[in-house]
Amino acid sequence: MWRRRGNSYLILLVCHLAVFHCLLITCSTACSSGNCQLLDSCASATDCGAALYCGNCPELGKNQPFCIRGQAIEPTSVISGLPFNKYSWLVTHNAFSIVNAPLLTGPQRITFYNQEDTVTNQLRNGVRGLMLDMYDFENDIWLCHSFRGQCYNFTAFEPAINTLKEVEAFLSANPTEIVTIIIEDYVHSPKGLTRVFADAGLDKYWFPVSKMPRKGADWPTVNDMVKQNHRLLVFTSDSSKEAAEGIAYQWRYMVENEPGDPGVVPGACNSRKESKPLNSRSASLFLMNYFPTVAVQNGACKEHSTQLDDTVGACYKAAGNMMPNYVAVNFYMRSDGGGVFNVLDQMNGQTLCGCPTVTACQAGTHYGVCRNISAANAAPTATNPSGMFSGSVQLTGHASAIHFSSIRYLFSLFSVMMFLL
Repeated sequence: MWRRRGNSYLILLVCHLAVFHCLLITCSTACSSGNCQLLDSCASATDCGAALYCGNCPELGKNQPFCIRGQAIEPTSVISGLPFNKYSWLVTHNAFSIVNAPLLTGPQRITFYNQEDTVTNQLRNGVRGLMLDMYDFENDIWLCHSFRGQCYNFTAFEPAINTLKEVEAFLSANPTEIVTIIIEDYVHSPKGLTRVFADAGLDKYWFPVSKMPRKGADWPTVNDMVKQNHRLLVFTSDSSKEAAEGIAYQWRYMVENEPGDPGVVPGACNSRKESKPLNSRSASLFLMNYFPTVAVQNGACKEHSTQLDDTVGACYKAAGNMMPNYVAVNFYMRSDGGGVFNVLDQMNGQTLCGCPTVTACQAGTHYGVCRNISAANAAPTATNPSGMFSGSVQLTGHASAIHFSSIRYLFSLFSVMMFLL
């Protein structure tokens, strides 16, 4: 009698624990199978809708998984035909420095990582600018995350031509897209950069430096750039390359704030030493760096919350009410919800149409005439007019597998209950 009663109590306890666990975590997900929207609770990668992934942000106390945005809205799909410098674009800092990138030089790599997916996937998710560090290495040009201008086998990633061929494939498959490459240049071999871009087949997309606007003039419209097939902008940190190889010297055409830790100080936005002052009107592009000196995967979700929005405001003010054209970040998909994608929507909305977000813009109407939208419609969907996003929005490593142990735990509780019965 006591044994049966004890078993009954134990079964009842297990049932209560299972129900409590279900209410607390798993069963709180009222949506599934791709129906969950931005910020909805989720339990697996397949729960969230298009352009979203299932993640969390413990750094902000958001431990339970919810749907987070992982793709951009193409601003030219909403308002087209404006000069290139009127738009804001997402840039990946050290786009090649990818977690779990294969080791091609033998020893274990000893360096920092800045991104989590391939360059191809970055482009498919709406990234339109790539920051690449190029070095002479092994009688070739390599992408390397190193120091003192020297690439080592433990800091090397891959030959630059591999990544450049990814860019060429993307531009070939997407004939209306424009990509910017910003090179931290440690290449000293004669015509080394010219050769590697030509070998990758990118010379046919090259925007000629002779046609780049000077003295702060507007760039050609995006439509004209597409029509002329001038869809690749390349900038170098080496001033000698402009005359020697026809590659634009970066700080002749853009202003830039400080990279690393100084660039993420709340409320601060100061020009880096190589750049003209941010409020200079002699350059018509503005690169806003927003990444810490030491990249931390888990910390990026906090960095891409309200802190990023505040820094954009500070930089806009520091540049004399000029909106940044490029926003460079680490681990671009990580956030506490909308992240860098929402911030870019707000930037483009303000610049292109005077609306709180680009999704409120209406082509063919006066500036400031906005349509009403709900927060649920702010993220890109499968029917987004651009119709181009096909990238994966799942993270690599530990972040993409969060809380599956909780689901296994629930199944274990039910298994114990069935055994006792």
